[in-house]
Amino acid sequence: MTPASPEELLEEARHGSRAALARLITYVESRGDLHLATAALVYARATPWVVGLTGAPGAGKSTLTDQLITTALAHGSFDGQGAFSNVAVLCVDPSSPFSGGALLGDRFRMQGHATDPRVYIRSMATRGNLGGLSLAVPDAVRVVGAAGFEFAILETVGVGQMEIDVASTADTTVVVLNPGWGDAVQAEKAGILEVADVFVINKADRAGTSATRRDLERMMDMGPVTPWRPPIVETVASDGRGVEDLWTVLADHRRFLAGAEHEARRRRRAALELDRVISAMLGERVRSGEGATRYAEQVDALVAGRTDPYRAARTLLFEA
Repeated sequence: MTPASPEELLEEARHGSRAALARLITYVESRGDLHLATAALVYARATPWVVGLTGAPGAGKSTLTDQLITTALAHGSFDGQGAFSNVAVLCVDPSSPFSGGALLGDRFRMQGHATDPRVYIRSMATRGNLGGLSLAVPDAVRVVGAAGFEFAILETVGVGQMEIDVASTADTTVVVLNPGWGDAVQAEKAGILEVADVFVINKADRAGTSATRRDLERMMDMGPVTPWRPPIVETVASDGRGVEDLWTVLADHRRFLAGAEHEARRRRRAALELDRVISAMLGERVRSGEGATRYAEQVDALVAGRTDPYRAARTLLFEA
C-alpha cells in the first residue's frame, strides 16, 4: 500500500482525522520542512491565534496550559463570538540525547483533555535547537491552522536568554514565573522584558508573591515606555485561581494587536520564517549531494587551523 502523501494527510486532517494530523506533524518534524506543494496549501490558510507560554522548568506551565484549554473551550473566543470549537497544544520539550525525541511527558499533566475530540496535544522535541523551538514548530503551527484549529497554545521549555525565540511564533507571549524567581538583573539579561506580553506569577499562594510583583514592576519602570505594558497576573494553576483573569488579559492583548500593530508583528514573523527557510535550504545545499565532500574538506581545514569559519562559509556558498 502506497503511503499517504503530505497533501492527502492534510486533507484527512481537515476532515477531523487526528491520526493524519499526527503523521503530518511527524513528517514536518522529521524532515525539518514542508513539502512545497503542502506548504502552498498550509500557508494559504488562516493561522490560529497562538499563545506562547515560556518560563523556567517547574514554573507550572503545563498545569497552566491545562487550565487554559478548559477556559478556551468553556468561555469562548477572545472576541466574544462563541466558544473556540477546538484547541491545539504543541509542547516543545528538550530532546533526548540518545533518541532525539521529546524528553518531558507534559501531556501527562493534561490527561483530562486526552480523550476530548476538540483537543489535540502534541509533544515536539527541540532536537538540540537553542531556545527550545525546533525548526519544525512554526510549520507545525501552520499545519494545525490548516487542519481547522482556531486557537493554539505553544508551551516551550525556558532556557534563559534564548526564551526570546518563542516570540517569533506566538501572537501573545506569556512568561511564567514563581515567587522568589531570582535576580531581576539576570532577568533583564535574559531578555524577558523584550519577549513578555504578559507576566504570570504562578503558585501565587506561596510566600514571596508581593516581592516578585514589585521586582517586575520596578524592572518595567526602568525599561523603555511602550504602547503595551505587560500586565502581571497572579495564578494558582493547580486549582484554577487567577486563570479567568489571565484569559481576560489575553483578550485585551488580542484587541490591542488589532490593526497596525498586528500587521507589524505579522510582517516581522513572515521575515523570520523566510530567514529560517533560507538558512535551512542553504545548510542542506552545502551539506548534501556533491557538496558533502566539500563541506567535509572545510571541516577538516577548520580542525587543522588552515581556515576560519567565515572563509569556509564563503568557500561553500560562493565558490563552485
